[in-house]
Amino acid sequence: MYSKELTKGTLQPIILTLINNNGKMYGYEITQEVKKMTSGKIDISEGALYPILHKLEAQGVLEIEKVFIGKRVRKYYNVTKTGKQKVMEVTTEINDFIDTLNTIFNTKLTT
Repeated sequence: MYSKELTKGTLQPIILTLINNNGKMYGYEITQEVKKMTSGKIDISEGALYPILHKLEAQGVLEIEKVFIGKRVRKYYNVTKTGKQKVMEVTTEINDFIDTLNTIFNTKLTT
């Protein structure tokens, strides 16, 4: 598993991309899908997930759909039309960041 310090800055782009690609998703589903996709290398805790979801909702990037399951309410998150632009921005930014890291870590040092 990667350290929290290493993954912290990538959680928002990961969450946004996942919701955008899958349509609507609920919190636990997001954490489990990330864990599955990364073979357990990235584990998003509820304490990290929900503040990001709430912030994105407040910014109008995500919207909530409440579904009643028995006596429980499940909140599904979906990317808004406005949020689609944000997904494109964070995708471009994270890909550029990855390219920059590759430049740094894959350059042979000459002394």
